[in-house]
Amino acid sequence: MNLDWSPQDKAFASEISQILERELTDDIRDAGHNATSVYPDHEASMEWQEKLHAAGLAAPHWPVEHGGKDWSVAQHYLFANEKAKAGAPSLSPMGIHMVAHVIAAFGTPEQKDYFLPGILSGEVFFCQGYSEPNAGSDLAALQMSAVSEGDDFILNGSKIWTTHAQEANWIFCLVRTSNEGRKQQGITFILVPMDQDGVTVRPLTMLSGETVQNQVFFDDVRVAKSNVIGEVDHGWSVAKYLLEFERGGSAYSAGLKIRAWDIEAHARSQTMGDKTLLEHGDFAQRLARAMIRIDVLEVLELKLLSSAGRGESVGPMSSLMKIMGTELAQHLTELALEAAGASGTVFQPHPTRPGADIPGYEAPEDGYVSGENWQAIAPLRYLNERAGSIYAGSNEVQRNILAKAVLGL
Repeated sequence: MNLDWSPQDKAFASEISQILERELTDDIRDAGHNATSVYPDHEASMEWQEKLHAAGLAAPHWPVEHGGKDWSVAQHYLFANEKAKAGAPSLSPMGIHMVAHVIAAFGTPEQKDYFLPGILSGEVFFCQGYSEPNAGSDLAALQMSAVSEGDDFILNGSKIWTTHAQEANWIFCLVRTSNEGRKQQGITFILVPMDQDGVTVRPLTMLSGETVQNQVFFDDVRVAKSNVIGEVDHGWSVAKYLLEFERGGSAYSAGLKIRAWDIEAHARSQTMGDKTLLEHGDFAQRLARAMIRIDVLEVLELKLLSSAGRGESVGPMSSLMKIMGTELAQHLTELALEAAGASGTVFQPHPTRPGADIPGYEAPEDGYVSGENWQAIAPLRYLNERAGSIYAGSNEVQRNILAKAVLGL
């Protein structure tokens, strides 16, 4: 196998690098460096999406007819790799990386014409209404009701862990339209405007002090049936299709590789007795094993991109990618805490998104943790990455999916 990039690929990567260098401001790059989870500062992320959209690069993975790029597998990977190297923040995935694919696959022409251009520009900003207080990884246990009344559904219930609900103007929801048959039946996928009467957002403060997530309450919320994606009572198929993109739709390896290199650099400067941390065999071996696993993940992602490029469903492969990506991310945060040294054991809430009044804490005047203050971010990333093996279906559930779909158990 020839693993070298072709001259054309190298030229493409150079072109993307130049665009990123031209468009990334210091504030936007800082937001990428200071992100403690998959969700960077919202305003910076939206500013970055606006710049990418102007350059025609906001969603190159979309179908070409809706604004995507007719790129090769290598070009898609190199684009993700160059963004990671440049320190660009991620875009909120709920719209561009998740519900947009569902609308493109299952939506009516009218739904596609309205929502897809708005998602691309950022004017339509979605949050995700899947989990409920009693329905998380067992998503089919959801009970939020949608009762038919003329041309509308009347919604009652709540959704929880709803990221960016305070900024979103739309939410895609799974609701129960029937209690007959198996619990996976009678579920409908519907789009709900957040400014609708009866929608209430209550923030949830995380351990890091940030308020990225929320609980959303629906009290007699009236939504037009024309907002249903797919067929009424058959939303489970739509939901599973979306989860393929949520679980396996990110190029984990590019960002993880940059983080591993960052850890290596800091470990070289962290002394323990008469040696640097990197010279201690145990740490070096654990970091090396992580880098090997990242290389394996990279190969699997390229295979996944190749399948998606041929229009094939990624199927259970998305579960494998989700397990590997999130568990590697968690492992890297553990290594990062060690590389941060004594400073990594000192917890302070995130200065750009405090969200809670914590006695004795004052945010820096500039509002940002500096790029040099790497140690301050390490413990926050450690805390937030604990959720990685739970969200989008716990990794235990993903292993069950693989056992059934791949091993036939």
